[in-house]
Amino acid sequence: MPPRRFQALFALVVFIIVSLSFYGPPSKDSIPTYADVADAVKHPQAHVPDLGDLPAIPKPFGPAAHKPPVQPNSTTTSSYRAIEWLSDFKWRSPFSSVVSYDENRAVLPPLRERPPIYTYYDAPGKQAKAVAEAENRLILAWRRAWWAQGFKPQVLSRVEAMKHPQYRLVQRMKLEPKTEVEIMRWLAWGYMGGGVLANWLALPMAEWENPMLTFLRRAEYPKLSRIQSLNNGVFFGDRAAVEAALKKVVNSELLKNVTANQDKISQLARKEGGAVVNLLAPSDVTIDKKANGIAYYTAETISSKYATVNDKLANDTQAEGLELLASLINSHLHLTFQEQHPEGVAIAKPLPKRTTALMWEATQIARNLTQCPASPMPKSCPPNRSKCKPCDANKSMKLQEFPEFVNSTKFFTIGTVPHPYTMTSLHYTRDTLDTNFLRTTVQSDLWTKELTRKSLGKEKTEAYRVVQFKELVAAAPAHTLWLTAERIVQQDVDWILGFNLPRVASPTKEPSSPSDVSQLIVFPRPGPPKPIKGEEIPDEVWIKKEEIRLNKARDALKSKAKGMKLTVEAVEQWHLSDTEAWKFARAYSARRRMERKAWEEEERGSAGSEKKAGVRST
Repeated sequence: MPPRRFQALFALVVFIIVSLSFYGPPSKDSIPTYADVADAVKHPQAHVPDLGDLPAIPKPFGPAAHKPPVQPNSTTTSSYRAIEWLSDFKWRSPFSSVVSYDENRAVLPPLRERPPIYTYYDAPGKQAKAVAEAENRLILAWRRAWWAQGFKPQVLSRVEAMKHPQYRLVQRMKLEPKTEVEIMRWLAWGYMGGGVLANWLALPMAEWENPMLTFLRRAEYPKLSRIQSLNNGVFFGDRAAVEAALKKVVNSELLKNVTANQDKISQLARKEGGAVVNLLAPSDVTIDKKANGIAYYTAETISSKYATVNDKLANDTQAEGLELLASLINSHLHLTFQEQHPEGVAIAKPLPKRTTALMWEATQIARNLTQCPASPMPKSCPPNRSKCKPCDANKSMKLQEFPEFVNSTKFFTIGTVPHPYTMTSLHYTRDTLDTNFLRTTVQSDLWTKELTRKSLGKEKTEAYRVVQFKELVAAAPAHTLWLTAERIVQQDVDWILGFNLPRVASPTKEPSSPSDVSQLIVFPRPGPPKPIKGEEIPDEVWIKKEEIRLNKARDALKSKAKGMKLTVEAVEQWHLSDTEAWKFARAYSARRRMERKAWEEEERGSAGSEKKAGVRST
C-alpha cells in the first residue's frame, strides 16, 4: 500500500476528475475577479452568504409567546371543552381552523344587528300582586315574540321620560291621565333616539319574510310614520323626526291653556292615532296602509272578538282575564307558526337504524310543535288574520322522519348534530373506540354525507357538504332548528320560536280543561312519528341499550384521561367534516344563548323580564 499522503492525493485527484466529468469546468463568470476579492476583504459583512431561516433556539426560561387577541363574548363553558368561536365574514370556509388558526374555535357569521323596538309600561302605584304578575307575563310574551323576529325589545317607563328635556314642561301642564301617559310614552321614545315604538299588546304574527317586519328590521325610518290598521299601536321614525314632532306638540296652541281646552284635548286622545298624532298636522305623520304582519289586541278588539277573555277582565277577575289573554296570544303565535309550515314538522334523522335515543329531544320538541296550542278560545284567529285555519286535533300538523334533510321551507326541520365519537359509537354499536378500529372499519364523515345525500347528490365533496350545512344553520333561522346531542337540556327553544311550547296535554283523545274551574282548553299530544319507510320501530330493550351507549359516549367526551383524549382527537381527525359541522352548530347555539342571556341581564330590572314574570327566581 502506498503511503497515506499518496492515498489522500489520489482521492483528491479522483474527486476533481469526477466533478469535472459531471459538472464541467467552472465558468468564467463564477470565478471572482481581483476587484471582487479586494471588495470582500474591505467589506466582509456585505458578502455573508444567505443561509435562510435558521431554526429558533429554544429558551425555556424566556418569555412566553403572546396569544392573538380574542373577540369579546366569544367563549362559554361546557361540560366538554370550552365553546369558542370567531365572528368573521370568512365563515363559509369549509374548515374553521384555516381562518381562526385554532382547531377548537369555530368561525361563525357576524352577529345580526338587532334593531331596538320599544314599548312603554308605567304600572299604577296601587296594583294587586296577581295583576302585576299577569301583566309582566304579557309583556314577557311581547318581548319573546319580537326577539324571535330579530329585534331587541326594550321596555321603557317614566324613568326614561323624566330624562327628556321637555319632561318638566309637560308635567306642569296637569294633563288628564290618558293624554299624559301618551305624551310620556313619546318622551321616553324620544330620549332613546327614535326607532320603533309599539304597544305591549302589539305582537309580530307573520312569517319572517313578511314585508312590514322586513322593513322594520332594516332600521331605516326617514319619516315619522304609523300603521293605520293598528291605530296608535306601532310608530317608527328616526331621532330628528321624533324630536321635531315633540317640539310641535309641547308648543301646540291647545296645550298653552290646558284647563280651558281640556274637553278638546280629551276628544283628540280618543281619535285614531292618539293624542300626540292629533296634536300634530296631518302632514307630520305618514300613514302606512299596507301592513298585516302585526296583531294588536286593543280593548275594542278583545271585546268584539274574544268575549270569553273580555268577560274575565273585570276588576274582580282581572288577573284571571290577563292570564287567559296571555294564553290566547300564545296560541295565536303557535297557530301562525303551524300555518307557515303546511307540510308539517320534519325530523332529520340520518343513519336511522341506531339513533332513536339520540333523537329523543328533537322528537319531543317536534311533538310539542304539532300539538294544538292550549287556548280559552281554540276556534279564534289573530286580529290581523280573520280567516285563519284553527288547529284541529283530529287533523293535527304532520310529523315525519326523513333520513336526510328535505330542502323545503314548507317544512320546519329539526335535527340533532352528534359529535363523531357519539355517532360512531352508536352506528357501529361499540362502547369503546380505538384507532385500529377507525382505520379498518369506520367510514369517515358518514353523518354529513347521509344528511345531504338527497339535497346535494353523491358527487359533491365533503368540504362542499359542510359549507352547505353551515348555511343551513345560519341562513334559515325561521325554518330549521339544530340541536347538539351532547347538550341534554334545551332551554332557549321558546325564545327561538317566539312562543311557549305546550306544557300540558289532555289525558284523553279529546280536548279537555286542566281543572273544573279553568276556562283553558288543552288538546291531546300527538304520538311519535312513524318510522322511516323500510325501517322498523326498535324494541324498548334496544332503545335502552342505545341510551346506555349514548351516555357512555358523553362521558368519554368529558373524560380527562389522557388515553381517552387521544382517542377522541383521533376520531375527530378521521371525521373532519362531521367534526366541523358539530363545532359550528354547537358554537352557533352557544352564541345565540349567550346573546340572549346578556340582553336579559340588561333588562332584568324592567317590566316583563324573566325575573319579574316569575320565570326565573334571580
